[in-house]
Amino acid sequence: MCGIAGIIGFNNRLIEPFAIKHMCDIMAHRGPDDAGYLLAYQKPGKMEAKWHELTEQEFLRPLYLEYGNTPTTIEENRVIAKPWNIMLGHRRLAIIDLTYTGHQPMSNRNKTIWVTYNGEIYNFPEIKHELEQKGHTFFSTSDTEVIIHGYEEWGIDVIHKFNGMFAFALWDQPNHLIFLVRDRYGIKPLYYYNKNDIFLFASEIKALLKSGYVAANINPDGLNEYFTFQNILTDKTLFKDIHLLEAGTYLGIEIDKAKIEKKVYWDYSFDSSNFNYSEDDTAKILYNIFLDAVKRHLISDVPIGSYLSGGMDSGSITAVAAKHLKRLSTFTGGFDLSSASGLELSFDEREASEFIANLLKTEHYEVVMHAGDMEHVMPKLIWHLEDLRVGQSYPNYYVARLASKFGKVVLSGAGGDELFGGYPWRYYRTVGSLTKQEYFKRYYEFWQRLLNDEERKKAFLPEIEKHIDISSSFDIFCSVFSKNHLGLKSFEDAINLSLYFEAKTFLHGLFIVEDKLSMAHSLETRVPFMDNELVDFGTTIPPRYKLREIERILKIDENEPGKLKRYYEQTGDGKIILRKAMSKIIPEKITNRVKQGFSAPDASWFRGESIDYIKKLLLDKKARIYNYFNYDFVNNKIQEHISGKRNNRLLIWSFLSFEWWIREFIEGEYKTINSKS
Repeated sequence: MCGIAGIIGFNNRLIEPFAIKHMCDIMAHRGPDDAGYLLAYQKPGKMEAKWHELTEQEFLRPLYLEYGNTPTTIEENRVIAKPWNIMLGHRRLAIIDLTYTGHQPMSNRNKTIWVTYNGEIYNFPEIKHELEQKGHTFFSTSDTEVIIHGYEEWGIDVIHKFNGMFAFALWDQPNHLIFLVRDRYGIKPLYYYNKNDIFLFASEIKALLKSGYVAANINPDGLNEYFTFQNILTDKTLFKDIHLLEAGTYLGIEIDKAKIEKKVYWDYSFDSSNFNYSEDDTAKILYNIFLDAVKRHLISDVPIGSYLSGGMDSGSITAVAAKHLKRLSTFTGGFDLSSASGLELSFDEREASEFIANLLKTEHYEVVMHAGDMEHVMPKLIWHLEDLRVGQSYPNYYVARLASKFGKVVLSGAGGDELFGGYPWRYYRTVGSLTKQEYFKRYYEFWQRLLNDEERKKAFLPEIEKHIDISSSFDIFCSVFSKNHLGLKSFEDAINLSLYFEAKTFLHGLFIVEDKLSMAHSLETRVPFMDNELVDFGTTIPPRYKLREIERILKIDENEPGKLKRYYEQTGDGKIILRKAMSKIIPEKITNRVKQGFSAPDASWFRGESIDYIKKLLLDKKARIYNYFNYDFVNNKIQEHISGKRNNRLLIWSFLSFEWWIREFIEGEYKTINSKS
């Protein structure tokens, strides 16, 4: 797992050689083990290119030249004197092939194909063997080299062979092409900027900002999306002119023509119309596929640990991993509930996780979070998160920090809910809406997680609202559904459509958050539920095997996690087929355990121990958010929560996050821009 970056100068625009170094330096947390850089110049229409590789050590002395010093070595003169219009950079977290042969950017032997890559391709040994049978020879044991040889053999279509999580850039020098590729599910992020004949890309937005070619300015459309969905469903971000490459998509960049083509190479298809297996046979097949998926995710040259929440998803992964790894380390986050009340008193999962850890004989570690822990971590957390997304994520930061003390890799149960129907009350809202219009209306009403259309009209300041089309949020919501996913002939069709939407949006948001907060601690998170074979099978399983009451319409407030727990206690609904399959490896006490999301008792904390912090940050009329939001509106929402009239914990968290986001990025070091751009 790593951090990647790159710069292209279109129309022969030359690039400052230190820009790529700055971009990679600010992502050092993603790859503390090694760094590498490629500086190249290629004239339009010419096949050959001049290039120069630099290691981290070779770049240290030239850095001083920014301050007017004279080059003192031949190496420095080579870097400074020549023009460059293509740059690739890499920060490495060494997981597979820990030697220098895994160094990046990596090339083929004749230096015509170059790659900078972030991720893991779990089936690379099989692809490598296939390539060797075709005559390819390898100098490393890394999966990176498989990308290069695979491209030589099959072109960009090689991505269809990859089973893993990845974001990479590949420069095909003879053909003047650069490909930017993101994995099927969007587990690894990749951002880009294209303006003024400069094209930038990187694993993190702050790397783009650090290049000196783009300043941090707010994107009103991204702001509107975030405060509607607590997520961004398009390729936009909160930053003006900075885009996120969509999951399952690649960009083909013709350097000579400054032409960029975007292509979707994969998409989910929740389609059970041709499924012919009985429920018992389905459970058996699912069990075997799951075992293979977890085993594939154990390929590593460094120790692997596992998150262990006490639930079925992480418990099942841990059960399989523990059979193949010696003395597996497991990690759980718990909460101090001394100031919690009501249904929040059940939020701590340590007892259940300790039960599984003891059963599987893992080496188990826990971190306990208190009310004040959010306050202490917010500035650092938002700096790492940068691209605000779903949920109240500070507990994830603390648990990732714990896991990072014991290794570089951790397994996560993310994806099990979205594939197998873990949120029944969401899907049931649309049951009975057998027209597209009614379906969209009902589901859009639910997914306005923060502010609905009318509230946003009151919330934004007039000078901000004039740059936002409030009504566009509904169109954005509807645009997620491709034309191939609009069949609504039955209740099951409606549920499959909802599963499709949540995998594309909510799960994708979770992946963005997990990537940023784990990599903040130089930790790689792997998600075995997103194994290609498991996803391909899971998306064909009919909803009637996943859910108990597919014709029931329910409404539950997701701001009240305790009510969700009560719902599960009453119905035992959700992920029925997965429970049946996993009963072979974990006890009934876990497979039938009431689902409990990883959530702090913030509803109570925001009315109690954290209230002074909230008031200090958000009820000060000089707070930065009031350059965008109406003070009275925000104040009323906070008072609603304090009085117990309404649980606004997600909204308050988002206001807090946005306040720190403005401080870190809009008012921080990223507000200036290189005068030459």
